[in-house]
Amino acid sequence: MEKLNVLLAKGRIYESVVELLKDVGISIYLPERTYFPITNQEHLAFQVVKPQISSVLLANNKADVAFSGKDWVYENGVEDQVEEIMDLGFDGVKIVAAIPEEFDLEKIKKGKVTIATEYQNLSRKWVQDNKVDGTIFRTWGTSEGFVQPTEDSIANVLIDNTSTGSSLKANRLKIVDTLMTSSTRMYASKEALKDPAKKEKIMELKMLFEAVLDARDKVMLEMNVSKENFDSLVKGLPAMKSPTVSPLFGDNGFAVKIAVKKSEVPTLLPQLKKLGATDILEYALRKVMC
Repeated sequence: MEKLNVLLAKGRIYESVVELLKDVGISIYLPERTYFPITNQEHLAFQVVKPQISSVLLANNKADVAFSGKDWVYENGVEDQVEEIMDLGFDGVKIVAAIPEEFDLEKIKKGKVTIATEYQNLSRKWVQDNKVDGTIFRTWGTSEGFVQPTEDSIANVLIDNTSTGSSLKANRLKIVDTLMTSSTRMYASKEALKDPAKKEKIMELKMLFEAVLDARDKVMLEMNVSKENFDSLVKGLPAMKSPTVSPLFGDNGFAVKIAVKKSEVPTLLPQLKKLGATDILEYALRKVMC
């Protein structure tokens, strides 16, 4: 089979995706001063690129798969030229418009609007949607400093991404509009999906990613229970499907296994004890495939 060419975006996306690949069983080693990681999978070939351009390369069929924030797919205007395979849920952010706390957005809209941003195309759409007289000042990071509550400020509106809003608050800026929400997604080129062998491999990767991500949210609980308490215990279990049950040696009761959400554990453990469970063990899951 022809190798599946995969683009890995630099920065936070790279770290999150490489960790996911590692949990799947795909090792990634990036030699110093190179952009082509070494992997233990013969059918995969990786390249590291800037997150801003990975979706453009994919849209131009320079790769088969890419990991990108949804914001840059829409900023590059290629959302109809690539296929979203799955939302990995990493690095969730909002693309927002923000202004100085002292200012009023409606008053700003009535005058000349200057926007400081890395998102030129999303900002142009915001200008059109809000029917304002706006110009765009392209920044390269640290955009908050260009928006100040003064007449000589370089810009009076900031359009940027934020996860917690703490940086905006620190710079005395308030959010006045949300353009979109974004997270790291797995995308495929439309050409790759036309190739049956490549499409199969892409869908296999998706399946493995889903199995790992599902497992990260769950743990396995294993316990013993007497015959007298078995029925009431099983009725109180929030199992994914049905619990795994096996008889204990000597016919003294049952061993029960269930997979549950991590968030359920703090309330579930005391409940299980009340229902007669003993010797309760909790351990992590690596993959969950339903």
